[in-house]
Amino acid sequence: MHEFRLTQISDTHLARRLQQLTDNFHRVSEYIDETRPDLVINSGDLAFDAPTSPDDLKFAKELHDTLPVPCRHLPGNHDIGDNPTEVGPAPKQPATERERQNYLSVIGEDRWRFDAAGWSFIGLNSLIMNTGIESEAEQFGWLASELGRINGRPVALFLHKPLYLNTPDDPETEATAIRYVPQPRRRSLIEMFAAVDLRLVASGHVHQRRDFTFGRIRHVWAPSAGFIISDARQERIAVKEVGLVEYRFQPDAFEVRYVKAPGQTDVDLDSLI
Repeated sequence: MHEFRLTQISDTHLARRLQQLTDNFHRVSEYIDETRPDLVINSGDLAFDAPTSPDDLKFAKELHDTLPVPCRHLPGNHDIGDNPTEVGPAPKQPATERERQNYLSVIGEDRWRFDAAGWSFIGLNSLIMNTGIESEAEQFGWLASELGRINGRPVALFLHKPLYLNTPDDPETEATAIRYVPQPRRRSLIEMFAAVDLRLVASGHVHQRRDFTFGRIRHVWAPSAGFIISDARQERIAVKEVGLVEYRFQPDAFEVRYVKAPGQTDVDLDSLI
């Protein structure tokens, strides 16, 4: 395969009771039907709030199963709960093994690796990082094994939370720690990927689209496919707009394009709660 076309969606936040978000998903699905990428990846928060409303995740799976091309998934904090951080309050809904197992029973996977167009693609569960639950250590062991089989290929990493805002050494603050992979696991992850040719880190979570490069690594934040968050609730870091991300991977190169599917609307979170 000389080219691999991948579409990333994120933060769909689906629930039967929230028709506006379902409508936005249908617009995305119609666009995917027209463009027919080789694969769709949802980088987390499939559901609006699975820990308190388990049916949200089941509904999200039903809709994703209607997509006309293969789809892979990763969990977000609204799917299995959130990470503890070194600073700031404990999460109201911490990520637990019970919630992870529920996610696995509905979705089927929370980490993966595959190769295409000369690249290795890795998806990680970023929400169990820093929790101390058994599956966190299992995932790092699995990752070490997979990285040992990369054989020089460039690597694209997908996870729900961005690694950091601007640099690996960004300090954690009470206001922003929940936005990024928490320390000290962030540091461990970066050290592990230093042994391979990491070229891309693709994430979601922040509901803002952003594209920047640090060193050789390009960081792409996918916008939410479902809704935006007002400036009153969340500081503006980049562009607040619903949409998706299209990638074209060729051996040793890739292209990125942000797209707003025809008919997608910038639903504001305040109108949903």
